[in-house]
Amino acid sequence: MEYQVVFTDHTFETLDIERDILEEVGADVIDGEAVDGPLDDHLEGADAVIVMYETIDADRMDRMPDCRIVSRTGIGVDNVDLDAATDRGIHVTNVPDYCIPEVSDHTMALLLALERKVVDYNRRVKAGEWDVTAGRTMHRLSGQTLGLVAFGDIARAVCQKATAFGMDVVTFDPYLGEDDVADTNATLVDDLETLLERSDAVSVHTPLTAETEGMISTAEFARMKDSAFIINPARGGIIDEAALTDAVEAGEIAGAALDVLADEPPEPDGKLMELDQVLLTPHAAWNSAESVVELREKAAWNVRTTLEGGVSEYLVNDEVRQ
Repeated sequence: MEYQVVFTDHTFETLDIERDILEEVGADVIDGEAVDGPLDDHLEGADAVIVMYETIDADRMDRMPDCRIVSRTGIGVDNVDLDAATDRGIHVTNVPDYCIPEVSDHTMALLLALERKVVDYNRRVKAGEWDVTAGRTMHRLSGQTLGLVAFGDIARAVCQKATAFGMDVVTFDPYLGEDDVADTNATLVDDLETLLERSDAVSVHTPLTAETEGMISTAEFARMKDSAFIINPARGGIIDEAALTDAVEAGEIAGAALDVLADEPPEPDGKLMELDQVLLTPHAAWNSAESVVELREKAAWNVRTTLEGGVSEYLVNDEVRQ
């Protein structure tokens, strides 16, 4: 084989999809989940790396001097040192568009579960309780305001679906202007504080960066309505979980639904695990049979394009073009 591609870690039964795409250009795909010995030993000869959850930092990059690309199977690239990759001329790619329907659906599902108390009702009925009044007080979604923190492709899909439920949508995104939201039903507000104060529910859609880490914390919860919910289908670490726990326990907000956590999986005795007002799903918003295939194909094609001397349309560190 001409190239060595290491898939560091994954949750798939086989790597047939990746091999079908990459073997056509003479690439041998090494399954990091099935190798003997330390993973780093197999990275040394890598021309390309596909990564799911493993960290690819500067030290690891130095162990693979022939590596041309790190292809992330997902949207976020916070587990890849972008600066180190750029310094070494390594392309970093992601797949930002593979799960837009799934994450936007999941966001609405979490919102509905919170507002309609689906999980609580289910628990009570299965425990032998049949009491409709246990769910009071609920509110109809129609006429409520949903605040979207950042307004990328997923948030836009959420906006469309929330509008179908009769919700008003506001968004805060410091990188956008009025013209950028003109073709949507969202109203752009000037700052996060305004969004928090106006919203009956808040959904977070930013990437995890130094700028966004911990951006929703004590001061932000204090600005929210005590009847409001917050949802995070984006990245753990954007919401300060200790501050969230305090806000829920103090009744500053009505509850939360998180698909992502700062540490995954959570400790079984963690405070968030004890709160009935907090719903948790296991970083599953992206998941569907269709999205998995799309993700794997596009991640593999990112590698193939680069090995063939091209530049992927999903290049993250654009500086390596120079």
